[in-house]
Amino acid sequence: MIKIPLADVIQAFLAISVRLSGLMLFAPFLGSVVIPARIKAGLVFLLTVLLYPMLSRSLTPLPLGEWPLLVFRELLLGVAFGIATSIVFEAVQMAGQILSIQMGYSLVNILDPTTQVDTTVMAMFHQSLAMLIFLRLDVHLWLLRAIGNSFTYLPPGTAQLTRPFAMSLVGSGASILLVGVQIAAPVLSATLLTDIVLGLLGKSSPQLPLMMLGPAVKSLLGLAILFSSLKYWPDMFRNLFLESMGYADRLLHLAR
Repeated sequence: MIKIPLADVIQAFLAISVRLSGLMLFAPFLGSVVIPARIKAGLVFLLTVLLYPMLSRSLTPLPLGEWPLLVFRELLLGVAFGIATSIVFEAVQMAGQILSIQMGYSLVNILDPTTQVDTTVMAMFHQSLAMLIFLRLDVHLWLLRAIGNSFTYLPPGTAQLTRPFAMSLVGSGASILLVGVQIAAPVLSATLLTDIVLGLLGKSSPQLPLMMLGPAVKSLLGLAILFSSLKYWPDMFRNLFLESMGYADRLLHLAR
């Protein structure tokens, strides 16, 4: 009969559950405040039980004094996985905020159930569609599969908090603006062009009531272009989510 020290079992369960908990804190859908904390805790426990038999042999026992550092490293890796995909949703939120200003909806706010804060109607519309595409593509399963594979590639206790890893994680915020502008580009370019045209018309014909017609023209034009571009969103977001998974994989390589 093989005897397994209790301390090794506790260390393995702690390391696996902490990395999964980091994912549950920041990952889209899985980290939503709408999902009760007990459901998240139960999912983490269930995944830990499922992963333990496959990973217990690859875990290196550590002294008790190194457990706090182990917890910190594993939590940071899980958080990095969650941030990798949440970047897309933050960019979607930014795109919605930009278009709300351009289309004249910046004063129309509603309560976002996922964040419990007031947000503009266009930002809520963008986020809702992005979440539906996220679930339709089973990206939440991609995340769980990737976090499970990460234990094989980077076993608990072997991660190193290198400078490139930290800089890449901090620099991920810069990509939010880039992706957000890309999502908003069709409507944003059209509304900006409309502003230029209306400005030229106002200079050439000051008697035209452009102050009254301008917001309506921009709103209708923006909605028309937005709805016509929705058919391209599934492919666009699929590529964005794949890029986010690739970014998470690069973070793992930098932590080795």
